[in-house]
Amino acid sequence: MIDLEHAVIVDVEASRAIRQAEVGAARTMIDRVQDKFGLYPERVAADTAYGSAEMLGWLVHERGIEPHIPVFDKSQRSDGTFSRDDFAYDHEQDSYICPAGKQLRRRRRVYRVPRPLSDDDGMMRYRASKLDCQGCSLKPQCCPNTPARKIPRSIHEGARDMARDIADTEAYVTSRQQRKKVEMLFAHLKRILKLDRLRLRGPNGARDEFHLAATAQNLRKLAKLIPMPEPTPA
Repeated sequence: MIDLEHAVIVDVEASRAIRQAEVGAARTMIDRVQDKFGLYPERVAADTAYGSAEMLGWLVHERGIEPHIPVFDKSQRSDGTFSRDDFAYDHEQDSYICPAGKQLRRRRRVYRVPRPLSDDDGMMRYRASKLDCQGCSLKPQCCPNTPARKIPRSIHEGARDMARDIADTEAYVTSRQQRKKVEMLFAHLKRILKLDRLRLRGPNGARDEFHLAATAQNLRKLAKLIPMPEPTPA
């Protein structure tokens, strides 16, 4: 984790090379930097690996941080049928409106025993009426292989919408350019410090190596940022 203004490393957390571990490491560093240094970021710039619904929801709802992160989204379809973006969400009615103008709602019946509105994976299912879909002329483009169309919506969709809105601003373009400073530090780590492979075994060894490398990089950076004293005339 770096300060985007000066590209100074403020925290390091070694993790396995899987997306869930990297997201967990990012949360750990944000909390640790706040506790140790009192740094509370206004925005976080990262790549799509950190754009999951859970991560965006944590940043927006629990930390109040602007996510300058591309949204990790797999809702686009490649078979020629309507994607989720073709359905408009109505916040007042809490429903989706299909291209034919019909409603997709979370509940089509009243259960005697109340059921949870979301699944174990944090997704809510909005379903269209079977009668509406049967006589619809757009059914071949919408749900040709199912009786009615279903739309999944994450419980963190509000945070995802916020990240999409930020992606259309000039501030996001600036953050995307500043994000290159992180990649530059990784390049220096491999090319200058020759840390192209870890020499110590285990998570503790990897953590020690990365902390030593980050310390060396910060010393190089701070040596350039600290102004040199003017020479004393003889």
